[in-house]
Amino acid sequence: MRKNPFRTMYNLVIRTEPEGGYTVTVPSLPGCITFGKTLIEAKRMALDAIKLYLASMIAHGEKVPNDINTYISPLEVQYA
Repeated sequence: MRKNPFRTMYNLVIRTEPEGGYTVTVPSLPGCITFGKTLIEAKRMALDAIKLYLASMIAHGEKVPNDINTYISPLEVQYA
């Protein structure tokens, strides 16, 4: 019998790298960082990294966090 999978949402921070490609971090999962040569690859790699991270958390009996009630917004700041 197959278990029903859980679903949740995570915010990704995607940064363009000077040498090319994209680095992806997942703020709610400390240390969950990956890289892709294209945006599509970077997001695919992030999905794989998140799944592995969560599998490890579950195996260690840790509570799985999520970003369902977390919002990201840019804020422009002027400085001298």
